[in-house]
Amino acid sequence: MRYKDYVWPHNPETYTISFKRQVAVAKVPFGRYGMQDLGMSYRVMEGEGVFAGKGAYDEFKKLASVFYQGGPGLLIHPVWQASQAYFVLLELAQQPLENYVRYRFAFWETSPLDTSLIRVSGGSGSAGTGTKTASSYYTVKRGDTLWGIANTYGVTLTALLNVNPQIKNPNRIAVGERVTLP
Repeated sequence: MRYKDYVWPHNPETYTISFKRQVAVAKVPFGRYGMQDLGMSYRVMEGEGVFAGKGAYDEFKKLASVFYQGGPGLLIHPVWQASQAYFVLLELAQQPLENYVRYRFAFWETSPLDTSLIRVSGGSGSAGTGTKTASSYYTVKRGDTLWGIANTYGVTLTALLNVNPQIKNPNRIAVGERVTLP
């Protein structure tokens, strides 16, 4: 599992996704009631996990530093779809020990209308040259992973995902798929 630039050393023990729908209920005089569907609300992704072994508490501190960054980020789970989400809860579920830390977390999915996610990239180079640089591509082979491709070309996974919006889940890339290199 990954959020922003933090990659869990192993996936959390539990991971749940809650879907919500808002429904308003109004009392009708001399009658029963009326209901109105106000639509879907945000999804809540929460779970619990353990860091164990040497440096367990240091790993929790790395996760906590991501929590302190604030703002939304890309949340990727190996099974569920990727989504933009806010990191809204991180708590120790026990007294931390040197080699064992149990923790809980929660993420709230952002709205597609959330304007804080709009990215505007500035132009570079000279204007009016009339030339366009050719994009570099990598064709996925059997056994490739997006993390491996990023490492091979010396780029971050986030940079690779930013130039490949067609990749919805970085854990599922197909053999023969063309990946744009930044």
